[in-house]
Amino acid sequence: MGRERRTEPSENLDPRAINRRTAIRLGGIGLGGLTLPNLLRLERQAQAGPDQPKARAKSVIILFLSGGPSHHDMWDLKPEAPEEIRGTFRPIATNVSGIEISEHMPRMARLADKYTIVRSVHHKQSGHPAAAYWMMVGSPIARPAPNASFMSRVDRPHPGSVVAKLLGSRTKVPPFVMLPEAMAPNGPERAGQHAGFLGGSFDPYRINSDPNQPDFTPGVLALPVDLTHDRLLDRRALRQVVEANATVFDRSTEMGVVDDQYARAFDLVSSPLAQKAFNLDDEPDTVRDRYGRHVFGQSVLLARRMVEAGVRLVHVNWVRHDGGIGGAGYDTHRHHLEAAQNQLLPPTDAAFSSLVEDLDTRGLLDETLVIMMGEFGRTPKFNKDAGRDHWPHCFSVVMAGGGIQGGRVFGASDKIGAYPATDPVLPADLLATLYHCLGLAPDALIHDHQNRPFTLAEGTPITRLL
Repeated sequence: MGRERRTEPSENLDPRAINRRTAIRLGGIGLGGLTLPNLLRLERQAQAGPDQPKARAKSVIILFLSGGPSHHDMWDLKPEAPEEIRGTFRPIATNVSGIEISEHMPRMARLADKYTIVRSVHHKQSGHPAAAYWMMVGSPIARPAPNASFMSRVDRPHPGSVVAKLLGSRTKVPPFVMLPEAMAPNGPERAGQHAGFLGGSFDPYRINSDPNQPDFTPGVLALPVDLTHDRLLDRRALRQVVEANATVFDRSTEMGVVDDQYARAFDLVSSPLAQKAFNLDDEPDTVRDRYGRHVFGQSVLLARRMVEAGVRLVHVNWVRHDGGIGGAGYDTHRHHLEAAQNQLLPPTDAAFSSLVEDLDTRGLLDETLVIMMGEFGRTPKFNKDAGRDHWPHCFSVVMAGGGIQGGRVFGASDKIGAYPATDPVLPADLLATLYHCLGLAPDALIHDHQNRPFTLAEGTPITRLL
């Protein structure tokens, strides 16, 4: 927790207006307050103001491979390592000289010039909930287990919620969408997936429905057939729509949140753009087939439609429903290679490749940052059940578009993929890079419900990726 700085940008506290006395007062707030180095940094900001980066991206798509994808069998193969480490998957050449990835991701191999592989990401948390929180919000969770396994209003906000607060909506669509559902395998919905201390007004719009199924519903956007536009203007009718879709919105009793939700609901149900964006029936069968007729593929296709409509940040979770090989998603503690080859890598290859291809063809890749990651990697050595276990000490993340240079590898792991060998990257650095690409200064300030300051991100943007 040594890097923790706890701060954020806010309309209530302009860093340029902070004087020495104010900084000292803020630093004494207690847990979550600012350390001495940060007080000095704030004083420097009082003289110079925050360094606002130029926006390179308008939208972000996060593809979260829940469970922990194995870098050894996807992005960072070690063909010269012993068999108990390298496994049976072989590397194949990509369309960029010198870059190789798994043979089971052939479509992505043909698109390597469009993305960068970061092979030196690391942190210290080997449990799913706390690791996922760290990767999503850029900081280790402050609450001890088992409380760290569920969402709380004391937590840091997801970047989608930060973007919703600071940048707002581009059009009459939600600024932050999560689909097809929140991560909640074998327990409560995991921390880090909503607005945390920013409050329910900035929670994601959640569909909680499988877009690959014929009964898919976009939530509150699915108006009852008897609700005409005139009736929609009736607040009571709108309340009925919202209450009938209560799972889409946070059931919070915070002051102002309920009214904000009704306002958001009205914007959604009265917006033809929003209704069209969520309608996958508009896509040709050939396109839907190309993404893959599975929950992940159709969710990624929906994410593309979201950013086309103006959504700021879309978070797509790899849904995990335990039971059977591959049912636990990327959490492959047994029969790892079989699950990866047959149930995990093919749909990931199809969905990611189709997304990048479509964004590029439509002229949207330069303004859409795509990040594919999991909560950690997997162990260099196989276990007794032919599986790989949790490994946060070194793993890979893929980034494309939004100002990120393609055709590159950043950082490197050691000979067996156990630890970073060069250019180690922390989750906070990835989050700082995300904000930087959106034109937000990572050291800008936001505040929790007790008015304590937090920086957007505690890391440093990886400018060599840009």
